[in-house]
Amino acid sequence: MPAPERQGPGTGNPAQQALAGRVRDALPTGHDVRVVSVGKDGDLLVRIDPARHDELIGRPGARPALMGVDRPMGPGWITVDASGLDTDERLASWLDVALQHHAATARRNDRRGRSERRSAPG
Repeated sequence: MPAPERQGPGTGNPAQQALAGRVRDALPTGHDVRVVSVGKDGDLLVRIDPARHDELIGRPGARPALMGVDRPMGPGWITVDASGLDTDERLASWLDVALQHHAATARRNDRRGRSERRSAPG
């Protein structure tokens, strides 16, 4: 049996390709960290601050992210369907949420790394 084909840029269905292009266009130039994932159905998996889960789940098109058919990923993950991404403003809003969470996490990790280096035996 042949190996499955790898999915990469330019492959996938039209909804996925269209959203991936919009995401690339909307992200800041030179941004090289994956903060969202475009689903095969044209939905968007967004990493969020778990403390904002209840607030963000109320937005149009937002629902708890699932792993597989029925296994919740937890309050730090939201899936947004195409109806919640129908304008560039809505897409930008979700990207801002993801970028803010990434920046806060990176700052925490940076502070943690500095304190670990200071306390390491030398």
